[in-house]
Amino acid sequence: MTAMSDKHSSNGDGQENRKSLTSHLPDGGSSSTICIPEPMGSTDFILVNDDTRRRNTTLKENLSKLQTKAKEKIRKGCTKKLLMKRLPITRWFPAYNIPFAVGDLVAGITVGLTVIPQALAYANIAGLPPQYGLYGSFFGCLLYIIFGSCKDVPMGPTAIISLLTYQAVGDKGPEHAIMLTFLSGCVILLMGILGLGFVIDFVSGPVSSGFTSAVALIIVTSQIKDLLGIGQYVKGNTFVEMWTAIIQNFQHVRVADTVLGIICIVVLLLLRALGAISIGPKDNEKKLMSQKITNKVLWLVSTTRNATLVIVTGIIGWALADKGQKPFILIGEVPAGLPNIQPPAFTGYTDEATGEHVSFSDIVSNLGSGIIVLPILAILENISICKAFSAGKSVDATQEMIAIGICNIGNSFVQAFPGTGALARSAVNNASGVRTPLGGLYTGLLVILSLLFFTPFFQFIPKTALGALIIAAVIFMVEVKVVKPMYRCKKIDLIPFLGTFIFCLAIKLEIGIIVGVGINILFILYQAARPKISIDRLFVSTLLSSS
Repeated sequence: MTAMSDKHSSNGDGQENRKSLTSHLPDGGSSSTICIPEPMGSTDFILVNDDTRRRNTTLKENLSKLQTKAKEKIRKGCTKKLLMKRLPITRWFPAYNIPFAVGDLVAGITVGLTVIPQALAYANIAGLPPQYGLYGSFFGCLLYIIFGSCKDVPMGPTAIISLLTYQAVGDKGPEHAIMLTFLSGCVILLMGILGLGFVIDFVSGPVSSGFTSAVALIIVTSQIKDLLGIGQYVKGNTFVEMWTAIIQNFQHVRVADTVLGIICIVVLLLLRALGAISIGPKDNEKKLMSQKITNKVLWLVSTTRNATLVIVTGIIGWALADKGQKPFILIGEVPAGLPNIQPPAFTGYTDEATGEHVSFSDIVSNLGSGIIVLPILAILENISICKAFSAGKSVDATQEMIAIGICNIGNSFVQAFPGTGALARSAVNNASGVRTPLGGLYTGLLVILSLLFFTPFFQFIPKTALGALIIAAVIFMVEVKVVKPMYRCKKIDLIPFLGTFIFCLAIKLEIGIIVGVGINILFILYQAARPKISIDRLFVSTLLSSS
């Protein structure tokens, strides 16, 4: 086949040049001519037009795709499956029955008797008036019924979160604590929506153990001042600062408060041990009915030890006050009634002490890193509790973050400080036979009743009794048992453990967490930079035989 080409020039009317290609078939058949467009001398104008049309088309296509994806997302988001996932109450409430109701009622009341005295004490840790602990113990419980996925978690203040609140707020007043509640809830909710639960993975076991142990010692130290009756003289946020102030003001120790506090600690520890006593054979089925009832009574007495202590010491304080004697420092008057439902101080507030206006930006600036650190540790504490009581089932961490976030946002409108799930409350809830999250309804109602009717009695409770209550509870949070397994199995884990522990005690809790996480990241980078590679030696005979 032969081919001839002939070029046609442009005609000056803007027509394109063409190249004609004529092919002659070898069998004598007719020839055919194909015209191929040839580029002009300057194609800028055509390229611009084509590019503009292409961009317009691409933009329309992208907008159309985006609209389609948005509709698909909304359609998927409105499905019954997702609704039931994000509102767990829709899964268990249709099957609710009388046995479930009885179990939840018993558990809710039992937990309520534990929550009320703890709430008063946790408010003291947070540096706030006692009523704020009660404010944070009822509305969150009610919201968690709708959004929570773990039946054993009663929402409310905890020792760790109370201490973090104190370190973030200090003596700046309840307005800062309430704003911290709102902002913490927003951060937790946003993390849940964006699926940022993986951030918790950076807080490893050794870091968590070091942090928890340091927090326990700091809380014990913060309560010793009330145990000795020198709370008004001791100031400071860190472990070192508080112990320095205690030693400097030791001459102000009140004997009556100290003696009552020590007696309360001993009684609480004895009652705690009482709950571990089991009468009769180890096999529960072989026990007599009388033995089962006795064991249940012993457990109930042990579980309600905090409420019993508060009632007894409150009666003692009231009897002495009625005679005009005040040997103990009392917690003082607690306002009766429910809190006013109002938003946090977004527009700022006027400081009663100085008369100065504190703006929203000032509040956020004063809270500092607590806005980030507190939510992360609240999530960590709650997820750990859910896993501990999940009985091998998977835990929906995203849903728990959404639930805790919503609960804290809601709590900020009833003047509460931040809260989350607590291990002690969850253990009582589980042991009491709770069946669904509805147990939180009875806990919340009991707290509401205490605010409405029992606040006149609360003012006679000695502060040293609340200090003893906290010391007897958190002293077991010091994780001494983990040191020996770490030393035997993986000694390098002692470095982040001790680093977190020391920095939390010596400086601040936020710094300790950052140091612990930083050490973990350095270890990961070191192992990645120096991977262990093993090369097997292959002999020639092996290679030949394989070929």
